[in-house]
Amino acid sequence: MLIQTVDFVAGARAARGLVVVIDVFRAFSVAAYAFARGARSIIPIASIEDAKALKREHPDWLLVGERHARPFSGVDCGNSPTQLEQLELEGRTLIHTTHSGTQGLTQAQAADEVITGALVNAGAIVRYIRARRPEVVTLVRMGHEARERCVEDDACAELIEKRLEGLDVPVEELEARLEHAPSAAKFFDPACDWAPERDFELCTALDAFDFVLRLEQTGVHRALAKVPVE
Repeated sequence: MLIQTVDFVAGARAARGLVVVIDVFRAFSVAAYAFARGARSIIPIASIEDAKALKREHPDWLLVGERHARPFSGVDCGNSPTQLEQLELEGRTLIHTTHSGTQGLTQAQAADEVITGALVNAGAIVRYIRARRPEVVTLVRMGHEARERCVEDDACAELIEKRLEGLDVPVEELEARLEHAPSAAKFFDPACDWAPERDFELCTALDAFDFVLRLEQTGVHRALAKVPVE
């Protein structure tokens, strides 16, 4: 198994094999919590305009998203797992657009298969990849606003790669690294009410879920689906 790591939208476009698009703070943590609470489907969309247009077509669907980490006008919920807890998600379809994560999903067109990457289901991701036994695995670190590397996505990619290689990663070391990450500062700043402190706790809950989120063609849309992993 060849494991390669790339970055940002350009990396997603070039990614081959089984592709893991990583966005820890917060897109694919949000997606995992949504499915854990009963969401039926999540449709990743690149642009705000397209996301709002889809919402107009399907007003019963929930629009979740952000730009520069903040919710934009018209969303039902920001890109926050904490705020998501206020919504009834059972059986619902979500439209999801973010600055980083959903950009990678929509651009990974050359992949054989695409799944999301986050710490909350990192163990399930590793088990899934081992079961699939792909020749090539590409880890796409979407980073801060899909333009610069960030500690949490780097750490997630390293964790997945080391576990695939059968190596151990000390949890205590990982937690300390994440807490001091520049991108985590917003969670501890009371002025950033769009990024509550609980988001940090939820996004760093390592191996909380035993499923992966796989991008599948569903009618006219490509949507994330929940795939249980033993």
